[in-house]
Formats: sequence, C-alpha cells, structure tokens
Amino acid sequence: MKKVLSIAGSDSSGGAGIQADIKTITAHKMYAMTAITALTAQNTTGVYGVEEASPEFVGKQLDCIFRDIYPDAVKIGMVSNQEIIKVIAEKLREYKAGNIVIDPVMVATSGSALMVEGAGKTLVEELFPLGRILTPNIPEAEALSGTEIKDSQDMEEAARIISSFTGGAVLVKGGHLIDRADDLLYEQGKSTWLSGERVENPNTHGTGCTLSSAIACGLAAGKSLEDSVREAKAYITGALKAGLNLGQGNGPLNHMYALPLQDS
Repeated sequence: MKKVLSIAGSDSSGGAGIQADIKTITAHKMYAMTAITALTAQNTTGVYGVEEASPEFVGKQLDCIFRDIYPDAVKIGMVSNQEIIKVIAEKLREYKAGNIVIDPVMVATSGSALMVEGAGKTLVEELFPLGRILTPNIPEAEALSGTEIKDSQDMEEAARIISSFTGGAVLVKGGHLIDRADDLLYEQGKSTWLSGERVENPNTHGTGCTLSSAIACGLAAGKSLEDSVREAKAYITGALKAGLNLGQGNGPLNHMYALPLQDS
C-alpha cells in the first residue's frame, strides 16, 4: 500500500485541511499519515480560532513518521509561522523526502487569514525549493508573483515568476478567474493548459486541500506529474458533482463519492 503524508492544519468541521487530506488519500486507497501544524476552530461560515503546534512538536511528529513508515509522497498545506516552516524544511531535507506537493495556503475559502505576517517569505525561501509542484490559486499566485492576474497570459507570467524561485513545477488554478475550470501547469519553461468542467456548486470548502492531496496520491503511485494533476482534477470534479450540501456557509465536498456506501 502506498503511503502519503499530509503536513497541515486541522479543520474541526472536517471539510478542509488534515481531515480533507485523510479522506482524499483514503478514497485513493492509500495509507494516510499526518503531522498537524495547527488546530483550527472553524466551520463552513469561517475560522473562529487557531492554536498553533510548537515547532518542536511538529518536528517530533515528522521524526516519528519518517523513522517508521516512510511516505511515498508528501502534501504540505497550512503552515502558519516561520519557525514551523523552518522545522518542516529541515526534516524534509534530513529524511530526503520526495514527491512533495505544496499548497501555499494563505487564506481560507471563507476569507480568513491562515498565515502570520512574514511567514510567506520563509515559505518561499525554505519550502518552495523542496517542492515537486506548487498549487496556488489566483489570489495566492498574485501574492507570490507580485503581479495582477486578469487573463491566461497573466497566469503564464505569474507561473514563470513563481517558478524562478522554486525548482519544481507550478500549477496555477484558474477557478477564480475564468468561466471554465482551466488550470495552467508550468514545468521547466513549458506551459500546459489543463481544461476542466466548471461545476455550478457553491460548496467548495476544502477544494485546494483536496486537489493537492489527490496530486500527491498520483505521484505516490508513480504516475507522471501531468497525469497526476489531470486525475486529481477529475476527482475534484466528481466530488463537486456529487452535490453534498452541509452547513450554513461554504460547504464541503463529498470526498467519498466514488465509494460504494450502504444506506444506514
């Protein structure tokens, strides 16, 4: 069985973060492991509190994982401060981790900030060079590249800029910008547009977490980067089409839509 490690924050409502990652990895029939960077008190209407783990404890979680059950891929989500980021980067280098997918989570779907001021610079310097792929959405790509994104050409320019300070590929997700769910995969100077069907579903809580975890599953299975992204996009589309409707705000996806479930 392939093993995938998620390094991220916990979502108490189960729609994003660690919980979304575990569901996604399980739906891909792989073994999920976690290193929790923060606890959040949140639901579909917003984030109401964040309790960060200590950098030392995050490091201890990673030691326990890598020394016992070595992961085939690693997904990194919410990392809220500089010291936690530094510890994660140190451990990933120490254990020579591979197939690292970085979702630069800066703001929750509800609009709540999830990263302290100054952490972004450390993220770029310490973690980005370790990633096989980064998966920013349009607002995150704008923040990272220092450019405004209005069209597909702007997406390509932003991806080029972001790739200049990371050794891996960049997937700029176009969901915030265009009528279709078309994403740009930029790898080693080459742009590949990945078309997708836009699903009219207001419940998109945790889509970024889910996509990055699904990509990590593809890489863990030995698939190419492009195939991993394409299959992850198809998985997201299916989860959105399932039409789960929970909560009073921006609801979660049905991560288990493809699994045969018995009615209770």
